[in-house]
Amino acid sequence: MRLRAKLLAQVRAFFATRNVLEVETPALSAAAIPDPNLASFAVCYAGPGPRHGQTLYLQTSPEFPMKRLLAAGSGCIYQIARVFRDGEAGRRHNPEFTLLEWYRVGFDHHRLMSEVAELVTELLAGRLLVAEPERLSYQEIFQQHLDLDPHRASVAELAAGAAAQNVPIPPGMPAEDTDPWLDLLLTHCIEPTLGQGRLTFVYDYPVTQAALARLRPGDPPVGERFELYLDGVELANGFHELGDASEQRRRFVAENATRQAAGLPEMPLDEALLAALATGLPACAGVALGFDRLVMLAAGKSSLQHAMAFAIDSA
Repeated sequence: MRLRAKLLAQVRAFFATRNVLEVETPALSAAAIPDPNLASFAVCYAGPGPRHGQTLYLQTSPEFPMKRLLAAGSGCIYQIARVFRDGEAGRRHNPEFTLLEWYRVGFDHHRLMSEVAELVTELLAGRLLVAEPERLSYQEIFQQHLDLDPHRASVAELAAGAAAQNVPIPPGMPAEDTDPWLDLLLTHCIEPTLGQGRLTFVYDYPVTQAALARLRPGDPPVGERFELYLDGVELANGFHELGDASEQRRRFVAENATRQAAGLPEMPLDEALLAALATGLPACAGVALGFDRLVMLAAGKSSLQHAMAFAIDSA
């Protein structure tokens, strides 16, 4: 608890020196993220007013309302937010957890990676880091570890790679969609090796995994996003933020279609966010860092239960 409080104070001091404003946004929203990999908690509001009887969702991230603030002219902002994701519990997951999320106007994802490295290095104060941070593209990590090109490999090639590595194949793996196969190989064969004694950034993901990031044309085209690893633990997920309202709507609709095909409930789109994007999101980059995981690593522990006063089993 003392370490956690110390790290929170250091976070606030770090952003104060950079004139990044701390903000608060609602935990409850009439909209929810349609990402099929995330499950939102839903509650029914019984109080007065126009929301009476409406289903509201506990937010999986403060991203959408923070982008509304950015579009309204807030400038650079950060938030230490309690967020909620259903169905996530285990050694590195808890259904209620803390995200440190921030947005830097005028940054791209490469410049933001540098700031993330500065903050995490300062917070860990030499506890785990024995080498300088490294940056590897998504393509490079697959080529180095598995001799596969993730942007061009077929499902058959990815399945053969999994078999060669003795990776257990879950039932129902798709015959055409490569993303689940890439994720399987990443989590089983590559992630455990990343960030050993140093911060490792993986950047420029396949366009099918762009999520909320801008696309950069090229051969291959990529989504301008990154993830940060330390000692095999994913710590942060960052984006050169997409500001195109029409493209964002298209992605939301596609994600809801994927949810429907998988038998999951469709999520109401955040029309307030889409309206804000239409008015103009300033060019920016943003990142969400799992604060509990950072505390866990800083304390030399292997489970989130040792980084929280009350995990789900004792809540």
